[in-house]
Amino acid sequence: MAQLWQHPYVNVFKHFNVSSWKKATKEGEVTSSMDKAVKSTVFKIVGSIPAGNYIQLPKTSTQSLGLTGRYMYLLIKPIPTKYFVVHIDVATQDNLVVRISFSNLFKEFKSTSTWLQFPFVCKATRGSVHAVTAMTGKENSGPAPLSTRWTILCLDFQYILAMYLNRKYSYIKGVRLCANMLVKNIFTSDIQYEPGLTVEQVKRSGGLSGVSPIPRELDYPVMKGDKWHDLYDMIKFPAEASNKPHDTIKSTSSEPSCKAVRPTSSGPKRIESKKVDASKCMSDRVSILHNVTKDSSNKYHRRRPVTSELPSVGVDDIEVEKDREGEIHVFAHPDSSVVLHQDDKYTGESLVARIDKPTDIFPVKKPSYKILEPDPILRLKRIIGFGGSSFRDALWTEDGHCLVYPCHAVVVAMKISNGHQRFFIGHTDKVSAISMTSNSELLASGQTGPLSVVRIWKMLTGECLALCKTHSHSLSCLSFSHKGTILCGVGKDSHGKNMVVIWNTSKVSKTREVTVMAKAHSDVDICRMRVAAFDDTRMVSCGRDNIRLWRVKEGSLRSAPVNLGEYHNMELTDVAFEAGYHTNKDPADRIVYACSRSGHIFEIDIKKVCVQHVRRLLPNEARSDKDKQTFRSGPGIAINCMSINETFCVTGSDDGFMRLWPLDFAHVYLEAEHEGSVTAVDFSSDGLKILAGTAQGNLGMLDITSRGYTTLMRSHTGSIRSVAVDPYRKHIATVSEDNTIRVWDSESLQQLYDFSAPNECPCTISYHPSRQIFACGFESGVVRVFNVQTTSLLAEHKQHRGKVTGLSFNPNGDFLYSSCSLGSLAMYDATSEGYPLLRLLGNTVARGERYCPDALAVSPDGRRVAFIGPSEYTVTIVDSKSLDETMRIDVSSIGQGGKSRIDTAAKIYYSPIKVSHLLVVTGNNKLLKFEAKTGRILSEVDHIHKNGCSSIALTDNGNYLATGGDKVIKVWDYNMRLDINFQVFIGHSENVSRIIFTPDSKNLLSVGEALYLWDFLAYRPSSPSEGREYREKDYLTGHTDKPTAVSFRSNPSTRSPSRDSLGESFLDMPRRTPPRPAREDSPGRIGDLSSIRKFPFDDDLESVSSEKEPVLARAPRLEDRVTHNHSDDDELEPDTESETLVNGQYGQQFIRHTSPARMPCRHAAPMGMTPRQKHEETKVTKPGAFKHFVQREKTHAMAQRRYTAPPNQAGIKLKSVIGYNGNARNNMVWHPDTGLFVYTTGNTIIIEDLNNSSQKHLTGHVEEISTLALQNDCQTLASASGSFELSGSQICIWDLQSLVCKKVLSHHEFDIVCLAYSRDDKFLVSVGDYRDCSLVIWSTHNYCILTTSKAASPIHDLRWDPYTVNEFSSVGQNGTVLFWLLDETTSNICLNVHEGEVPDDLLYAKGSGMKKECVEFTCIVYAGDSTLYTGTSNGKVAAWDTNNNSCFMHWEADTSEIDVIINRGNLLLTGSEGKNVRVWSVVGVGEMRLPGEHYNVRTGGLTMEDEMNVDGAVVSAAFDEAMDMGIVGTSAGTLWYINWGERTSIRLVSSHMNKVNGLSLCNNELLASCADDGSLRVWAINDREQALQFQVKDQSCTCVSFAPMTSVKNGITDTHQGRDHLPNIVAGYSDGTVRMFDVNKVEMVLKMHPHAVAVTAISFSSDGTMIISGGSDGLIAVSSPTTGMTVRVISDHKGAPITNLDVTNKQDQDVGVSAPLLWLATSADRRVSVWSADWSKDFCELVDWLTFPAPAFGPDGSVLPKNDQAVFNKLPPSIARFSPEEPDIIVYTGYGMQKNMQFYSLSQRKVVRTLALTHWCRSLDLVAECPLIAIGANERLLKLLDYFEGSFQDFIGHNDRVQTVKFSPDGKYLFSASHAEIFIWDVAL
Repeated sequence: MAQLWQHPYVNVFKHFNVSSWKKATKEGEVTSSMDKAVKSTVFKIVGSIPAGNYIQLPKTSTQSLGLTGRYMYLLIKPIPTKYFVVHIDVATQDNLVVRISFSNLFKEFKSTSTWLQFPFVCKATRGSVHAVTAMTGKENSGPAPLSTRWTILCLDFQYILAMYLNRKYSYIKGVRLCANMLVKNIFTSDIQYEPGLTVEQVKRSGGLSGVSPIPRELDYPVMKGDKWHDLYDMIKFPAEASNKPHDTIKSTSSEPSCKAVRPTSSGPKRIESKKVDASKCMSDRVSILHNVTKDSSNKYHRRRPVTSELPSVGVDDIEVEKDREGEIHVFAHPDSSVVLHQDDKYTGESLVARIDKPTDIFPVKKPSYKILEPDPILRLKRIIGFGGSSFRDALWTEDGHCLVYPCHAVVVAMKISNGHQRFFIGHTDKVSAISMTSNSELLASGQTGPLSVVRIWKMLTGECLALCKTHSHSLSCLSFSHKGTILCGVGKDSHGKNMVVIWNTSKVSKTREVTVMAKAHSDVDICRMRVAAFDDTRMVSCGRDNIRLWRVKEGSLRSAPVNLGEYHNMELTDVAFEAGYHTNKDPADRIVYACSRSGHIFEIDIKKVCVQHVRRLLPNEARSDKDKQTFRSGPGIAINCMSINETFCVTGSDDGFMRLWPLDFAHVYLEAEHEGSVTAVDFSSDGLKILAGTAQGNLGMLDITSRGYTTLMRSHTGSIRSVAVDPYRKHIATVSEDNTIRVWDSESLQQLYDFSAPNECPCTISYHPSRQIFACGFESGVVRVFNVQTTSLLAEHKQHRGKVTGLSFNPNGDFLYSSCSLGSLAMYDATSEGYPLLRLLGNTVARGERYCPDALAVSPDGRRVAFIGPSEYTVTIVDSKSLDETMRIDVSSIGQGGKSRIDTAAKIYYSPIKVSHLLVVTGNNKLLKFEAKTGRILSEVDHIHKNGCSSIALTDNGNYLATGGDKVIKVWDYNMRLDINFQVFIGHSENVSRIIFTPDSKNLLSVGEALYLWDFLAYRPSSPSEGREYREKDYLTGHTDKPTAVSFRSNPSTRSPSRDSLGESFLDMPRRTPPRPAREDSPGRIGDLSSIRKFPFDDDLESVSSEKEPVLARAPRLEDRVTHNHSDDDELEPDTESETLVNGQYGQQFIRHTSPARMPCRHAAPMGMTPRQKHEETKVTKPGAFKHFVQREKTHAMAQRRYTAPPNQAGIKLKSVIGYNGNARNNMVWHPDTGLFVYTTGNTIIIEDLNNSSQKHLTGHVEEISTLALQNDCQTLASASGSFELSGSQICIWDLQSLVCKKVLSHHEFDIVCLAYSRDDKFLVSVGDYRDCSLVIWSTHNYCILTTSKAASPIHDLRWDPYTVNEFSSVGQNGTVLFWLLDETTSNICLNVHEGEVPDDLLYAKGSGMKKECVEFTCIVYAGDSTLYTGTSNGKVAAWDTNNNSCFMHWEADTSEIDVIINRGNLLLTGSEGKNVRVWSVVGVGEMRLPGEHYNVRTGGLTMEDEMNVDGAVVSAAFDEAMDMGIVGTSAGTLWYINWGERTSIRLVSSHMNKVNGLSLCNNELLASCADDGSLRVWAINDREQALQFQVKDQSCTCVSFAPMTSVKNGITDTHQGRDHLPNIVAGYSDGTVRMFDVNKVEMVLKMHPHAVAVTAISFSSDGTMIISGGSDGLIAVSSPTTGMTVRVISDHKGAPITNLDVTNKQDQDVGVSAPLLWLATSADRRVSVWSADWSKDFCELVDWLTFPAPAFGPDGSVLPKNDQAVFNKLPPSIARFSPEEPDIIVYTGYGMQKNMQFYSLSQRKVVRTLALTHWCRSLDLVAECPLIAIGANERLLKLLDYFEGSFQDFIGHNDRVQTVKFSPDGKYLFSASHAEIFIWDVAL
């Protein structure tokens, strides 16, 4: 019924009576008015915030419109220069509400499961000035233009929901129209209406199905004689609304045509797509953008509709074009186009392809026009330069690995480790200011000049999120708030007054919305302004004669000047807020520092708005008494900039010094001198590095710890005039207006040489073609020749009187030619010493300086020299040896077509010999091509640049031309045979002086304001893979075809093959990190045919069949063969024969298979997908296999700020480590021949000598080591660790002779699960975990990447074939067994891969029901008879024939997952997750693959020879060649020595399985430890042997304590026996029990249950007569170890867990209280109770009570809830200990206002002193023998403090927080525990 009353349409505004506002609601500025254009009442919605000004239908969100019409028509008009938003809530048939929004606020299409956002692009009114001026502009969403017109927007909800969300449309629930727009009406219908169409036209055409004229009441008025489309716009989304779901955008027309409505006799037919001039494809349109997404499950199975189609009616043809903006546009006007766009979300790189007319299914056919490919053809690689508009800004990123700085119009982010640069390009003028948020997520940059645009970028991707155009010009300063919610900018308004603007940027990351929060005008000078880190509403600024404090309050920006008093006439240059967060201070109680050019440092009190201190920094030179200056008049240090952290202040000054000061400025801590004024300084986040920028364009870094200085960048300070390249030594030489000539290394771009000419400006340069010599011409007319190697002057000539405009060697290096601006031409003999002048001609070259630096051109063969002259209308060619004229070309009238305009020559250039052309650029911006020998005109190209071409260059092959001009670079197809012959590249802010290609054509150099190095991506050497033999199995016949020649052809709709290696083709798994090519001299290549996305009826892949092959009607595409689902496999693949055989004494059942012949390899995708795609998962989940390494969860990363001492000054040294990491995989190496034994724990590698148990340690990893690999020569070890927070994944290469790390490799993004060396040690392969599945081949020669690939499923194990060359295999998830071949026969090393066919009975687990789940192959090993064994997750072992990569048998070797498999001859060892190690005899198994050998398993084959059980899942194993003995590692943290002959197993290494909670020592020989695994273990310290273990199941052992030795001596009379008798151990458990163990008898002697909750602290009394234990509820129990009775319960600390107990051993201490024996207890609520006790008299009395304050918020700033005990787990623990150095002192540390340690005096009853800490304390211990304090921190640091002085050292090595620390009684050893590892340190002090 709903559909009936809504037919044919619903007038929404009339039906719901919007004007009465009873069924609708309005908010904000909504008014009704009469519009003259549409002659009706319309609603006007305006307001600065769209979300606050809107019309909503229905009135409340709980109601529903219930409109079921398929189409919605919106009659709207965007308000000029404003933004608008429309939200439509649509319900689906499964009752899901989806919001569809479109707005010109949106920059790109975004989608979620319940929200679709489409950008809306507004174009100006057709024919208006704005439309004409925008003809050449680029379409982007943004505010509406100054002239807009009424539009009908038609939305097809049925199509939109089906296409984007795969759901069915039901009805419209609600509509919200937000500012700023005019709205006439909304109506819905199931009919597709066409504007401008009359009923008569429809009748004459015989009726058009589904198309009707718009009802009159809903149409716009059209006067007689006018056309509808000339007055209004019609937008259909999608373009053809009658298309079925999942069809692509269809070609329609924007205006009715007579042909379209004329009846036809033969029925409807398809109308051919209209071809449109590509140059107009971006003009005159109003469009909605969307991103096409496809259903991946059936994307290749859609069929082309065969029914013919109605003619398109109503609008002109629409084209489809794919551009670099990542959106899809639907356009309404003729000559419009639809733009498809995608961005790589990981790299931020635009994926470019162009498509012509859309067809019925996506993807579409190739375009009818041709463009220059690849697109883009240039990619900016490096820039040499710093500054431009200003040298004041250079910033560190948060991690301290990159620095960000402006270089003219580009912002550069450079990684300091390798110099790699990323670029933020978009500014049109020089960048004058940059600012970054504290977490380095957002970057703001502003440009100077008349249009001061501020851009906000996303640092990770380089994407521009927003633009702000508030200032009119001269933007000078930007400052982000700490969290990035506020951005402050200083510039000038249109009247030239200073204007301060505050933008709200809190939503810019999510919605790209930036609003002006406040702004203010000021007459005072402002040179620097900063936002306070502690308060986003406070700012401070400084300038000439003023310092002002600013504050945003109630939407207005107000300022208050600071009274400078007598210092008011000073030029202040920089300001900075006091750094650090002080919990004991009011946020506003801060100090502001300011500096001046007179050397004054001001300290300003924010609260009082006054100067608190003034200091004068004076130079260090000694002066006589006569020169003595007063405080105010002395020549102070002219300070330009400053930066402050918690400890230091760094200043940069005009004298070139960067100085590091303490905050009291008492003395200079460090200083570094520079060549010019230091203009920018910045601290890294850890405070250890300082960045410095100078006015000379240099960037440097000072390392505070090492006091070393590194120059990161040098640059010219003036414009660069010219550039030349040394082709042999890869040097680049530049000449600049700063009067310098500089030589750079082309690979590192570091400056090598600097030739300065103080009074002369060089203007042109030319390198000798073979020698390390260059010639340089100067403005004075002097020509000088320099030897670069010796930095000497070889020759100097002063024949020229004018500026040298041309200078060039001939290709042979025999002659040097020069010309000057006064017309003279000179030739020099370059073979003779001194370069004598051979000939000088006057008035030969055209006069003028505008021809510099390319006034001369020498032909490639060296026979001719061309120049412009003798007049500007002619080009003269002379003989190169005699300078005799051979030809003259008049260019004044060429190509004028009868016009009277005279042309002039501006630039000349000889093309390479292959082309043999002479190119001339004229003054009218034409490019003329002449035949070099005859001078015949060949062609001309008009308008190559708008305002003139400044330089041209050609590639050596003559295919590409590059031109510079208009601040852009254009790259052209030299033959000009395309529809679009060029591409344009921006980046320069000044005119391009010169561009040249490097000799290898791989790079382009452009110079102007800086030196730009571009990658030229069109270079692609011939690939042997093209046309190589390729065999493919025919799935229709089941046979393997004969060899087929496969070739590639470039597809204009995609990027070039050279770009495909960067991730374009591999859309299923986008690349997360930049791919690395196989070699530096060649771009990437396409390796895997299956990884290239092909489309139906696409002809990119051509196959030439043999004549003898059967011709099929339609063979399946390559994608069909690779990506079909499993059901297709069952239907198409022939059944493999299988037989069940029984053999062996245990009756093992194994299955033998026969399979088809081997399918040869495909090329593996470089970071693409391996062939198996049928099990691909859209969501990354952890593999179910135990084998796959997953990093143990941690909460704290390594401290970024730490202070480590040099090795010779370190207070402790690592002696040994107790532990083995059972969470890693294959992390143990044992070589039986050399005895090398290596294993890992945490991030430490341990090399242990099995003869004497000594250890050596390799430390360098930051995160948990996942696996090891040993070279076959036992000289090199590789270890891998993953990433965590700021730490990246690493592969360390260790030299085992010197025990040093010789290389650190970084490529993988996450964990690394496999490492393996090839048999010849030439290659190392590394495999990433399930999150990236990347496989990387490294060369062990220099450890560079040879090639990379990506697997479709996670890889669990990988092994090289030791019997063949360059082959290896891998196994992994989804039953994948991959056989790889590293192909070195081609110019580009590549990987070929073949996937083995897995039999179904092996691939699928039994009893899996209807849903078949693949098993996972978990381990792999090669045998010597072309046999490969693999283990599976369900306990099976499969045997494979490596000749044809087929499985021929398998058997069940275990009941659980097999994780380790080793082969030695005829023996096979398997280690399983079920704790079993088994040895199998596999005699004769390899023969089963032979034909006729079905039952030929020789006697003794396939039998289990032996078995042994271990204490955990097997994670690593190593055995000798005879399989007699070996070492096995388990997940329980144990390394077992196994001897099969003796059937013995011995523990070599033991460790806890879980977190260690406590340590205790009885003497210097035994160490007790307890852990969450319920075990209490006793270790012998000398050899780290586990002496005892007491295990309690299902409980955690939380604390442990040895009884004091005095209790043993008191209870035993025999002295000898007392010396050997060991004290008891008491331990507390999580169930509240306390157990006491007798170490001598190895038994538990007592069990008590004094607590109802977990025991958190335990200790014996000092005399050993009582056990004191504390619980998590705050109760303290005192129990007797003899009777087990609890004699006293102390409840003073009730409510907070007891964190520690401590007792003293000194009796009758004089501490101001009666104290026979003292003990104390500390609780988590920062309370300490001190007790005096005499347990023999049952005396225990409270003598002191300490309470320490703390803020009401946690360390992270979050508010702490009250009365919640869980809050104590979030805070650092409270720890108190009696001081062994001072009897009456208690040392306390815990959470408080500051990180410190407090010393409380019992006698004085107060805190007498404090020591500042850099980290919160997790654990603490002191020792009587030396004045040291040991502290463990959450940030994985072990800190050693001097008890009296407070100086400290940090020690790293732990992989998690340091849970507990303990000194040995004699102070010689320090023990620290982190998770399950225990470190033993030698105390050196």
